[in-house]
Amino acid sequence: MGIRVAKTANEAFAEGMRQINPDVVAAYPITPATEIVQIFSQFVADGLVKTEYIAVESEHSAMSACIGASSAGARAMTGTSSQGLAYMWEMLYIASGLRLPIIMAVVNRALSSPINIHCDHSDTFGARDSGWIQIYSENVQETYDNLIQGVRIAEHPEVRLPCMIMTDGFILSHCLETMEMLTDQEVQDFIGKPPERENLIKSAIEGKPITIGAIDLQDYYFEHKRQTAEGMRNALKVIPEIGKEFGDKFGRYYGFVENYKMEDADIGIVVIGSTAGTGKEVVDILRKKGIKAGLLKIRVFRPLPVDEIRDSLKNLKVVGIMDRVEGMNGFCGPLYSEISACLYELEKKPILTDFVYGLGGRDVKIEDIEIVFNDLLKILEKGKKDFTLKYIGVRE
Repeated sequence: MGIRVAKTANEAFAEGMRQINPDVVAAYPITPATEIVQIFSQFVADGLVKTEYIAVESEHSAMSACIGASSAGARAMTGTSSQGLAYMWEMLYIASGLRLPIIMAVVNRALSSPINIHCDHSDTFGARDSGWIQIYSENVQETYDNLIQGVRIAEHPEVRLPCMIMTDGFILSHCLETMEMLTDQEVQDFIGKPPERENLIKSAIEGKPITIGAIDLQDYYFEHKRQTAEGMRNALKVIPEIGKEFGDKFGRYYGFVENYKMEDADIGIVVIGSTAGTGKEVVDILRKKGIKAGLLKIRVFRPLPVDEIRDSLKNLKVVGIMDRVEGMNGFCGPLYSEISACLYELEKKPILTDFVYGLGGRDVKIEDIEIVFNDLLKILEKGKKDFTLKYIGVRE
């Protein structure tokens, strides 16, 4: 049993980082993630961690410093959001291509323009193909637990990839929830010492110098990209193993997805992040009315858990995909296209339809999700859909 405390997700991130006690944190503050590094910098100033804190001039520099530190064998972490994540775009690919287990706390926030500081998933969805493991959080507890597990996942010798842990901006980052914190020793025992890996300092000490970040043309680039992809595939095996170990120790089990009343569901929605909590409330309301509704929450988006998604949805008749990002492709949101691909090879597929919602922090109310389920019921009755994409909660 952990220590029950009231924390925001930003505070949970900062406390988790303190308990992890990384060698290096390099960061540039950005709303709504500013508090993470602000609080952590106080831990550094108070001597509560051994961390070398680097206050840089930009997010691009923050990731560059983390890459340098991790290349030298250090545990490196950072935090960012929205435009900050976009500013380090170039470096995201370098971190994954060099197989560096950097951990990044990301507070989801809309991308400009227009300027907006509130939640949607456009920032991290834009980085979904950058070679970073992506783990999303429904609540403050998951934010904390995901961060701690992320260290083990990223550093696993069969994975060796950077990992970003997400929480919804302001909805979670600035709102107090009750959570259970582990003791500092429990966290240290769980993450352990970093596994041995080749790095610049180790190679210099051993007199076997290596080059990191060399030019890589037609001769080996393809092979190295394939190796990175294999690390992501290996994570499909590692993530549930670490989630089970975490659950065995602390009583909270984690997998790729969470199924909520999906066993006998006829209709269901697919969601990511804090909206899952509201969605579960609506499912409960509908169940009391005798409607067989369910919900699938995707926790891990990269690597994409195709088998788990397929198994969860294959017996449903109608599925609504809820995208908290506008894909700008003129047809559907990005989550819809990924779910469609997961189900494509099934002989009998549910009818899929897409709902874009909550952009720029627009409130997502029970009534909004009831509209989604009502549309799914109409499709179920007709046996066909009248639309592929619909916007929920927007003024026409």
